[in-house]
Amino acid sequence: MTEKSYKNLKFLNSKHARSIRILCEYEEPKNRFKNSQVENTIVFFGSARAISKSDAKKKLDAAKLIDDKNSRKLEIKKAKRLVKLSKYYDMTDQLANKITAWVREENKNYHIVTGAGPGIMEAANRGAFRADEKRSVGLGISLPFESELNPYISEDLDFEFHYFFTRKYWFLYFCKALIVCPGGFGTMDELFEFLTLRQTGKIQKEIPTVLLGKKFWDDFLNFEALIDYGVISEKDLDMFIITDSVGEAYQFLKKNLDKEI
Repeated sequence: MTEKSYKNLKFLNSKHARSIRILCEYEEPKNRFKNSQVENTIVFFGSARAISKSDAKKKLDAAKLIDDKNSRKLEIKKAKRLVKLSKYYDMTDQLANKITAWVREENKNYHIVTGAGPGIMEAANRGAFRADEKRSVGLGISLPFESELNPYISEDLDFEFHYFFTRKYWFLYFCKALIVCPGGFGTMDELFEFLTLRQTGKIQKEIPTVLLGKKFWDDFLNFEALIDYGVISEKDLDMFIITDSVGEAYQFLKKNLDKEI
């Protein structure tokens, strides 16, 4: 018997069916979001490499016990970097927990959204899950070095995308607030694409945006230099705040989200 086209996996996974697969990554999440009443989201971006401070300290203690001097030196260096980054894992967990607790208490329809992986993503899902196990969304992406979604994503809200651009669409479509934590190339890609869409008016709604971790952002980016060179306007810096305080970030987000709903 001849197989129906929509059951032909060889065809569906071929380059000729790419447009169909792209459409699936739009329609299937759309249907699940509707069924779960996901309409407004608070998005967290950040490094997949971060771990909690307690876990980072354990790695540092273990590194100090390595017998081989050269290996010990290398592993201590790596562990100290993890300790430095761990501050932001814990801050993310706290902020996501505070926001979700407020959302639950005020009966507001917001969901925390992350990229579903480890690190900062795990911390945000974890913090949200502890406050309300039904409000933690993970938009995963198929990557060779991130094989599983973190365990704190709510049931039926765990997604795995193949295409980065369809995943990015769902990050921003429902987005009502954005928190960007220290991260690498992927985090910066997502941040600057978001800021470009805001700057050019492709996103016209006001989206309160927090860059969490002042020292990291001051060390990494000189926003004032962009103004000095004339490549952005001074008003472009009004699109976000930079803070090292979970409390300040929480109050800023709560104040601005109260205007939304």
